[in-house]
Amino acid sequence: MGSELATQLSEEGHSVVVVDRNRDAFRRLTRFHGKTLVGSGFDRDILFQAEAAHADGLAAVTSGDNSNILCARIARDNYNIKNVVARIYDPARADIYMKLGIPTVATALWTTQQVKRWLIPSDDSIEWTDGTGTLHLVERVVPDSLAGRPIANFHFGDGVRVVGLIRGGQGRVNVEGLFAQEDDVLEFLVTTDGLEHLQSLLVEGTR
Repeated sequence: MGSELATQLSEEGHSVVVVDRNRDAFRRLTRFHGKTLVGSGFDRDILFQAEAAHADGLAAVTSGDNSNILCARIARDNYNIKNVVARIYDPARADIYMKLGIPTVATALWTTQQVKRWLIPSDDSIEWTDGTGTLHLVERVVPDSLAGRPIANFHFGDGVRVVGLIRGGQGRVNVEGLFAQEDDVLEFLVTTDGLEHLQSLLVEGTR
């Protein structure tokens, strides 16, 4: 993840510094035009060399949860880096750190949810919840029984709105006038009450 992220950011013209304890890890940076440093992401001298005080963002994506959280907290609290995210393998920890204000990506949980989405298109998993716990972003595969319906029909009251569509590997937000097709993935923004209505709409085809 780290090498792919660094490469993409570098190719987009961003100034990027990659820190890793293992020098051999830099071999993965085949199209990287930034700076590499051997060391720890929470070492003061390394962070000085990385010019952390002037950074706009930090992604802590090592293979250790504790290291990632420590790096993220130092970046946020000591260097006032505005955009910070940590990769977390333990979903239980991810919930704790999110409540502390540290954005996290729980790799195992995300992957599991993606697999479940295709195995059980009508499952009730949630992709993202806002800080108030009242708005949720969910992805759902269009059931075969609902293919052919106008996507506008998937709106429901004040609690369910279609905000995006993924079709053939391409995402779009302008869905007005489109009709749902088999294997479409719809992105819904829903309230907590809207989750139940969405479930009824997809499973039972009711409104």
